Amino acid sequence: MAEPSPPPASNAGLRILLSKDRPAPSPPPTAAVSSHADRDRIIGVFRSALSRNESPETFSLQTVQEAIKPQKETVLVLEENQSLENALRTLLQELVSSAVQSGKKIMQYGNSLDSGESNCLITRLLDIVLYLCERGHVEGGMVFQLLEDLTEMSTIKDCKDIFGYIESQQDVLGKQELFGRGKLVMLRTCNQLLRRLSKANDVVFCGRIIMFLAHFFPLSERSALNIKGVFNTSNVTKYEKDAMDGISVDFNFYKTLWSLQEHFSNPALTSTNAAKWQKFSSNLAVVLSTFEAQPLSDDDGKLNNLNEEEDAAFNIKYLTSSKLMGLELKDPSFRRHILVQCLIFFDYLKAPGKNDKEGPTGSMKEEINSCEEHVKKLLEIIPPKGKEFLKSIEHILEREKNWVWWKRDGCLAFEKPPFEKKLGQAGGRKRKPRWRLGNKELSQLWKWAEQNPNVLTDPDRVRMPSITEYWKPLAEDMDPSAGIEEEYHHKTNRVYCWKGLRFSARQDLDGFARFSDYGIEGVVPSELLPPEVNARFSSKPAEKVKRTRREDSKGASAQPKEQQVAATPETDGGGSGGDPEEGAAPVDSDNGAVEDSQKRSPGEVSGPESGQCEPEADADDNVKTETTSRDARAGEK
Repeated sequence: MAEPSPPPASNAGLRILLSKDRPAPSPPPTAAVSSHADRDRIIGVFRSALSRNESPETFSLQTVQEAIKPQKETVLVLEENQSLENALRTLLQELVSSAVQSGKKIMQYGNSLDSGESNCLITRLLDIVLYLCERGHVEGGMVFQLLEDLTEMSTIKDCKDIFGYIESQQDVLGKQELFGRGKLVMLRTCNQLLRRLSKANDVVFCGRIIMFLAHFFPLSERSALNIKGVFNTSNVTKYEKDAMDGISVDFNFYKTLWSLQEHFSNPALTSTNAAKWQKFSSNLAVVLSTFEAQPLSDDDGKLNNLNEEEDAAFNIKYLTSSKLMGLELKDPSFRRHILVQCLIFFDYLKAPGKNDKEGPTGSMKEEINSCEEHVKKLLEIIPPKGKEFLKSIEHILEREKNWVWWKRDGCLAFEKPPFEKKLGQAGGRKRKPRWRLGNKELSQLWKWAEQNPNVLTDPDRVRMPSITEYWKPLAEDMDPSAGIEEEYHHKTNRVYCWKGLRFSARQDLDGFARFSDYGIEGVVPSELLPPEVNARFSSKPAEKVKRTRREDSKGASAQPKEQQVAATPETDGGGSGGDPEEGAAPVDSDNGAVEDSQKRSPGEVSGPESGQCEPEADADDNVKTETTSRDARAGEK
């Protein structure tokens, strides 16, 4: 029985099915023709520009504007950059093909016999694109793409010339505006060249590429740092496993020595495997004891010293033939090669990572330290200049430690931006500003003088203020009616007081002399002070001398009366007490006491203020008593 047929679809569904099954319409042929025509037109414009003998700076931008007709005058948009790059890559391919057909070198194609390399068409094209990329007219990675295409289309011989051009433009290619866009392309280009080169025949060219990468990329570039610490395990050292007939060499020592290279090529495997570590330590002990038992003399060091040879060549690896074992043991460089490998191996084991769990255990640490000291002693006695060589190796290994830790910390940037303190930042310690001339005033004065030279000749500037004008602020502070507190007085300003004393020393010597008695307030002129304040500073030095005389006379009258009676002559003898000189003697002694008091120093004269302010009645009573006693003695006589 036949299956029932599906119901007929509607007209709309039929139209949908037909549109699904219909193939996509092909673009109109005019669009492809237009793109090819534009590309050919751009190539033609640049071909004509290559024949110009002017500098690329003069016509490069004009050539781009003529070929592309950009929307903006000096900068191309994305689609315009893509069109220009495709056209230039096609033009570069045509130039390389023409150079190969002509039989000339690529970087010399287009040169005339007498013009040198300045007219090379490919070099001119690269210079034009490099200038446009440097100025920002086109996308910065365009020149790197052209260089990659050029190396891929060239032979190794031509690549050497191309790389010479790259080295000559290293400073321009390394600028920040170009480096960020083309560093990955340049790294890919150099790596592809290194893969094509032979490590045996093209050693110099490989070294040039590696040196260029080291200078072109910054030190913190992570692509060349081996962050994971991967070892080159493919570098296998092959040596003889079975002894050969007729060889007078300890074959066991031969295998023991060269077996160390298996551990040196992959230190991580040896440090994590206990059996491998025991094997390594036992083999190393045998090698070190053999080196120590067969020391080298100074003559061996002189015979193998290559410092004097100008064209000395050093191989990366030593030959492993058992026939050469006896000669290699007498070679100081060979011994140093093995021992330095041991130090590098120990250096890795002591600092494998950030965590202490990844490091060696306690027993392994002791073995490493003892072996390391043994290796250093052997390096020190190997001629020539063993101590200097060991010191250099230790310095290099110390720097290598810093390098390893820096990589494992994430390759932090060496250059740090300057610290900018925020305005709202609180809690920070304030630092004193540094002035050019010691303080703010002198620095500001010097700045004003530089900005306005006429200020140095201003008559208002070269004017010394008068004493009354300068001390007026301090006199106002001293007025009690002003009510100014003590801490706000001008006398607390040391600079103000120091300047005022200099002015007073020049203009008012009397006021300057009062400084020693009354302080800075005594220097203020009296006409500026109120009467009640001026009274405190109006006393004269002569009054002090009078007060001192009174104190001396008071001290003389205070002597005991017994001394005065003993000094009186006898009344029953009729002696010479009637002479007037004897009666006047006590008065002369008083005058002498006054003269002595005047000759004393000011410190001895001045006394406490309480002694100076006593009343004068006591001194007058003493004088009257002495006069009465003299009169009584004269009557009795």
